[in-house]
Amino acid sequence: MPPAESESLPELFWAVARRLRHQSRETLAPFAITPSQSRALGVLMHHGSLRLNAVAEHLRIAPRSATEVIDDLEALGYATRRPDPDDRRATLVSPTEAGIAAGEAIRAARLAEADRLFGALPQPDREALARILRTLL
Repeated sequence: MPPAESESLPELFWAVARRLRHQSRETLAPFAITPSQSRALGVLMHHGSLRLNAVAEHLRIAPRSATEVIDDLEALGYATRRPDPDDRRATLVSPTEAGIAAGEAIRAARLAEADRLFGALPQPDREALARILRTLL
């Protein structure tokens, strides 16, 4: 159902956000990975080996939550832990080859998903929306 002209800007924004979250869950389903796990994998792919507290900081979550997410990625074979050579008390987390392959496939699927959604807009509107979103961030 198309949005009513009377819907407020926040209502429209949240409706689009819900649609994006729903599409994201559908995109991630074939990979058997949650949005939180996908975000963590993306952080590892972008930054390489990190300590768990750094993963938590990048994700803006509690260190305990990061531990759980990394446990799940490790169980999927997408991440591995190893001792930090600079500090024997610390552990580094890295993406595995399978994790990198899954992360790249997820990124490609998300880009295709975004192209379908935003492709409905003419190029000048996409550029304006990108500029507006950058301003809001």
